[in-house]
Formats: sequence, structure tokens, C-alpha cells
Amino acid sequence: MGAFDFLNSKKDSPIQPVLPEQVYQVAEMQLKDIIAPSALGIQPKMLSLGTSVLRSYFVISYPRFLNDGWLSPIINLDKVFDISLQVIPLDTSKVMKDFQRKVAEVESQIMNREEKGMVRDPSLDVAYKDLEDLRDGLIQAQEKMFDVSLYFSIYGENEDEINKAENEIRTILESRMVYVKPALFQQDDAFLSIIPLQTDVLQIKNKMNTSPLSSFFPFVSFDLSSDRGILYGINRHNGSLVLFDRFSLENYNSIIFAKSGSGKSYATKLEILRTLMFDTEVIIIDPEKEYEYLAESVGGRYFDISLTSEHHINPFDLPHPTEEESPSEILRSNIVNLVGLFRVMLGGLTPEEDAIIDQALSETYALKDISGDTDFTNMEPPLLSDFETVLAGIDGSEDLQQKLSKYTKGTWAGFINQPSNVDINKKLVCFSIRDMEDELKAVAMYIITHYIWNAIRKNIKRRLLVVDEAWIMMKNDDTASFLFGLAKRGRKYYLGLATITQDVGDFLKSPYGLPIITNSSIQVLLKQSPSSIDQIQQIFSLTDEEKFLLLESNVGEGIFFAGLKHVAIKIVASYTEDQIITSDPSQLLKIKEMKEEIKEAKTV
Repeated sequence: MGAFDFLNSKKDSPIQPVLPEQVYQVAEMQLKDIIAPSALGIQPKMLSLGTSVLRSYFVISYPRFLNDGWLSPIINLDKVFDISLQVIPLDTSKVMKDFQRKVAEVESQIMNREEKGMVRDPSLDVAYKDLEDLRDGLIQAQEKMFDVSLYFSIYGENEDEINKAENEIRTILESRMVYVKPALFQQDDAFLSIIPLQTDVLQIKNKMNTSPLSSFFPFVSFDLSSDRGILYGINRHNGSLVLFDRFSLENYNSIIFAKSGSGKSYATKLEILRTLMFDTEVIIIDPEKEYEYLAESVGGRYFDISLTSEHHINPFDLPHPTEEESPSEILRSNIVNLVGLFRVMLGGLTPEEDAIIDQALSETYALKDISGDTDFTNMEPPLLSDFETVLAGIDGSEDLQQKLSKYTKGTWAGFINQPSNVDINKKLVCFSIRDMEDELKAVAMYIITHYIWNAIRKNIKRRLLVVDEAWIMMKNDDTASFLFGLAKRGRKYYLGLATITQDVGDFLKSPYGLPIITNSSIQVLLKQSPSSIDQIQQIFSLTDEEKFLLLESNVGEGIFFAGLKHVAIKIVASYTEDQIITSDPSQLLKIKEMKEEIKEAKTV
């Protein structure tokens, strides 16, 4: 039987003139002929459908209890398959009559066993209790009964591929005590029951009440697409678009975990480029100088923070108080943050040193006539050298002065002992710390994020703060605590925090690592290394299939989480976007050569 005949089941008829009212019917037949497969072969165990083969199955039994979302692992498998769930409501009055008879049968069996002195059968007791509970639910209209049919078809290029997929699906379902059978010698009927023709030729039904039936709906999305937002990538399962707006979620934070070279910076730069088109300001902390070309391309500012840089940030700068904050609150909060900074700079503080620094900070601000009772909006803030001068007049501060001297007089003197001269009044601002000594990178990231936080509080705008290689900040409790504070408080100031890291172990060693993850509404997992995958699986509650997907993913592929939904994603960019955001050294070299050629041509 041909495919067209199979779908229409019509006999040949002699050619007759086409009447006007038959034109629509002819067009309908031609459309079906177009969408029908080129060939159809029916075999006992499968169908040959064009160049593919498929095998259909039906569920024959379920356990006593079905957990919510038990079907989710099947829906999220990286396989090509169709699922058909057919639910037919039953007349409660007729169902009640059957129940009365069934309850009487079970009760009779229990009584007969008791009369014969036989041991109680727990299965009969459980069945009797279940029937009684269900009957009560039906009488009180809390439950309804349905005929439920669950069928699915697996597609593949050959029989071996289908057998492999079948074993995988059987393992998942049977672990939940759900059992399936292939529709032997009924593959054509099963196929007609699964495709959307509103027919159930197989008629394999299980009676089920409302509660377990609700568990069939997994409440997970095979698609992850919003009516607004930016394009994050392509759904690897079905080719749909993954569109989302981070600012529509409960918080605006995201986190990306990926091994080196798996495309995490590429994905981040692509999001930045697309986010800029939605009137969002972006601020980046760049440890590897990867965002310089992006900043230049979009007309942003790029600050190189190092010991020899001309760009400086004074950590003693004070933010402007908002309407809800008093000057005393601002000053006290800044002193607390500065104490944390000195803990990072000096490698920790004893309780005595902590108290001395706290006292010296208050006196340093007082030296510039700054106190909690004054309007310090236009006042010049002190410098680190002013703090050193005040510290010298406090007893017991000799060790602190000695440690601090390298920041004021030694090799690190040009780093923070200068007035601030950076302006972040641009749509995109990037701070690079690549040329900063490794010992000072955590200090630099703390100072930069603190400066950014003060600027953000000054005026509320839609902003995204990107912290790349965040594991650097997670190595120290004070910097990690500050980063966690940004994640918790950012929403109040319309700020989204994007945290990117490749070192999962260092990130999670910090007590603030897991709270930062749980405070991120968007989570992206790209290709992972075997050494960290088990830890990732435990934290994100991944199935074994998702675990292996992350191990086998190519560059730019992984899993995208948004709230309770997640899909397998592939990051894609247009040619123009790729030229701006690429991290490929060969492409970057070509771009550099082109820029030099253009520069020489202009000179000539």
C-alpha cells in the first residue's frame, strides 16, 4: 500500500470531470500527498517510513504510586520520538457500580481467607484500602476516572539505533515500575494512534483517577522560549529558539560553568552584544583581556588596571547617599567594606588589628572633615597615604604600618594610592586586570567591584555586571562575601550579575559558592571535564543522560537553565557577531593584521 493510500484509505475511481465544489477536496488530497512519506513498509516489529524506520510502543502497567514528573526524563532525552497521551473521561455513576462489585469481591476474598485460617494477604488489604479511598473520592467529587492510553514511537536510521534507544527508555521507565511493550504486528495501527488524527486504533487503555493522571504532565519545557528577551541559542532537541529575558525573572543573576576552551567567554560576549541592543548598560571585569576588541567595536570604555596603568581607583571614594540612606549609613558601610579590603591586602587580620584599622578609618575620614553628620557629596576623599599617616599615630600599629608600606611606598605604591580617574558613563565599560600581578588580582577585583557598586547605587539603571573567572574572587572569604552581596542586593538596583568560571572546585570550596548558584535564575552548563562532572551532576540534579551530554558536547554546546525549565542548547552567532566576539587566536591575529593594514593605509 502506498503512503498516500495509507493515509486516505480510498479506492481507485475512474477519472471524472472536476466540478467547482470539488476543487478544495482535490487541493486537500494533493497536500496530503506532499506531506506523506515517499514510501511506507509495514513489518511486524517496525515501520519503514521513507528513509527512516520507527517502532511504536504502548504502556501496559503502572505502579501503585506515580511521582510527579516521572515522564520528564523521557521527554528530555536527546532522541527523535513521538508521544501520544489520550485521556477519555468516564461516567462516574457507571464507574461506581463497577467499584461496588470490585470492593465486594476483594472483601469476600479477605473473609474467605480468614474463615479458612490462612495468613493475611497484604496485597488484598492494600487493594481494599485503595478501592475504599478511591470510592470515597469519587463520591465526594474529589476524583474522576479516566481511560488513559500512552503510546510512543522511536525514530532511527536503522534497527540497531532503535534497539539502543529502546533499551535506554525501558531502563528509565522500568526503574519507575512502568512497563511497555512493542506493538507487534500492529505497528501500522500504533502509528495511526500516535500521529495527530484523533484516533485510537490500538485501544490499549488503563483506568486511572485524577491524582496519578496529573503526574503525566512533567511541568518541564521541551521548548524554552519567551515572548521577549535575547537569543541565547538553539534548542538542540528540536531546533527551536531559546529566547529569554533575565530581567523578567525573580532575580537577574546568571552563572556559567565550563571547562577551558568550551566557549564560555564566547557565549558571554554574545549575550553582552545582544543585551546592549535592549538599552542595558554592561560592565565587565576581564581577567584575561578578552573583551578589549568588543569594547572598541561598540564604542565602550576599556580600562587597564595594573601597577603601571594610568587608570586608578581610590577605594576611599564614597557613594552619593540615596533618598533612603543617610550619610552615616553610607560612611559606616564603606568603612566595613574597607576593613574587608585590608583583610585581603594584608593576608588576614587579628581581632586587635581589625579594631585598630576600624578606628584609623574613622579618623582618616575625619581628617578630611567627613563624618556621618556632614554632606560629603562634593568633598575630596582621603587616600591610602592619609590612612597610613593616621595609623602611625595609633599605638600597636607598627606591624600594620610595615605591611601597608608596600602599597604606599614600595613596588605596589602606584596601584591604589591615587585619586580615581575612571569614568564609567558609557553603555559598555570593561576593566582589565590581566597585567596585574597574580598576588594583587583578588585585591584589584575587590576594589573594582566595590567602585562599580558605588556607581550603581548612585543612579538606578538597567545594568549587567559580568565577572569573568570568578573563582579568583572565591579564593578569599571577603571577596567572595562581597560578590554574594552583589548577587543578593543587585535586584534592588536593577542590576544583573553574570558570574563565569571554569574552576568549579575552587568556586564551590567557598561557603558562598553554592548560595551564589542558588541566587542565579539563569544557569548555563557547557562542556565539562570528567574530574568535575560528578560534582556538577550533584549540584544541578542532572540525570545520567544530561551528565553524558555535557561530557560529549562540542564547543558552545551544553544545558541552559532558566528557573525550573532547562533545555540542551547550542550557542550560535551571525558572521558579524562572530567577527566581534571571537576568541580564536587565528581569527584574532587576522583581525589585528587587518587593523594594522588599515592604519598604514591611512598614514600613507
